[in-house]
Amino acid sequence: MSVLLFIAGVLILAIGVAVSIALHEVGHLVPAKAFGVRVPQYMIGFGKTLFSRRRGETEYGFKAIPLGGYISMIGMYPPSAATDVDGKVKASSTGMFTQMADEARKAAAEQLQPGDENRMFYKLPVYKRVIIMLGGPFMNLVIAFVLFAVLLSGFGTVQSTTNVTEVYQCVVSQADQKARGGDDAATNCQPGDPKAPAYAAGLRPGDRITSFNGHDVREYQWDELTTLIRASAGTSSTMTYLRDGAEHTTTITPMLTQRPALDINGRAKTDADGNTELVNVGFVGMGSQAKQMTVPLTEVPGAVGENVRAVAGIVIDLPARLVAVGKAAFSSAPRDPNGPMSVVGVGRIAGEVSAMDQIPVKDKVATLIGLVGSLNIALFVFNLIPLLPLDGGHVIGALWEGLRRTVAKIFKRRDPGPVDIAKLMPLTYVVAVLMLGMGALLIYADIVKPVNIFG
Repeated sequence: MSVLLFIAGVLILAIGVAVSIALHEVGHLVPAKAFGVRVPQYMIGFGKTLFSRRRGETEYGFKAIPLGGYISMIGMYPPSAATDVDGKVKASSTGMFTQMADEARKAAAEQLQPGDENRMFYKLPVYKRVIIMLGGPFMNLVIAFVLFAVLLSGFGTVQSTTNVTEVYQCVVSQADQKARGGDDAATNCQPGDPKAPAYAAGLRPGDRITSFNGHDVREYQWDELTTLIRASAGTSSTMTYLRDGAEHTTTITPMLTQRPALDINGRAKTDADGNTELVNVGFVGMGSQAKQMTVPLTEVPGAVGENVRAVAGIVIDLPARLVAVGKAAFSSAPRDPNGPMSVVGVGRIAGEVSAMDQIPVKDKVATLIGLVGSLNIALFVFNLIPLLPLDGGHVIGALWEGLRRTVAKIFKRRDPGPVDIAKLMPLTYVVAVLMLGMGALLIYADIVKPVNIFG
């Protein structure tokens, strides 16, 4: 039974990924057709065509390698000085890079038909091309928003709440704590130890904090509360809390302490010598109750934004993270649980969650929804990288063309014409090879040393 549940989890995730890819391409297809560009193909996958059907002027189908999808649009590459508008070579070209560009134009020109003269992609205004290319990533963002809305406002997640479960009686240094043979700062106190700010302010387990220094905090806003406390070190502040249904107000002064500075991915920052960077923050000495709860829809954009920020941080740090993945895959080094994974790794997690008997069905469904939502965030961010063949590369090309033409118009110069992205084909191939290599490394690592999220 566990094997069947594992397979079911993997299949559900695979279907979710396939639907996400298909809708990504719909995000390109709809505006392209709306702007009059002829779209000969809409395909899910790469390689040999397994199934296709033509509707109108577009062939819709599935290909053998399910690692992405694409739509083909007429006129992606403008003609060069060495070719006419039909893509026919007017003069011989020399040089490997030039020939690569000419081959790309030639392949694109083979799709041209009579009447396509004013239906080419490169002839569209810049803003329409940007809309078309951003349509795919935008669709992934919409999917992620919908899935996170279902997850957070429908199923709910385990969150730290403003309900207090523990209040430290005193503040004891780590050295003193170790010397006393204990690690419970809530009870292991001796005469002369300074009282913890929360205890001194009268807070006790069971209280629920409702505001801090005039800022209202809801039950699920523990992170907002801790941010306010950390920023109020050494400052006398008012705190409101509920106890047995009655509201109380107290004064609290967060103690100044030092904690590791965190980067955009939540990891401790280090200086040039490898030492952990410290920052001054406020500390009051209390613990939070974790609780399964839903949040209003108005909180979903913020949650999606946090996920986008986290994934963007991973992408920015991607080379270093891939090096770490490589070291882990080919040595005894541990795998970073917050590092990048392939679809194989995410599928394995989906299968493991589905097969675990101790997890309720509702939580399994919620986890699968979260995984597909996170994958769509990754697709959104990754496709915005300003490199061809990614969507971001086409957007940058269009914006650069618009900038050149605007500058030429301001200074009354000759129109420089469209940006010939075919000249970037060598770079495009390099990026494609690097992406394939990255995918192969992550898949290998996810097989030989997978990320273990269950400890």
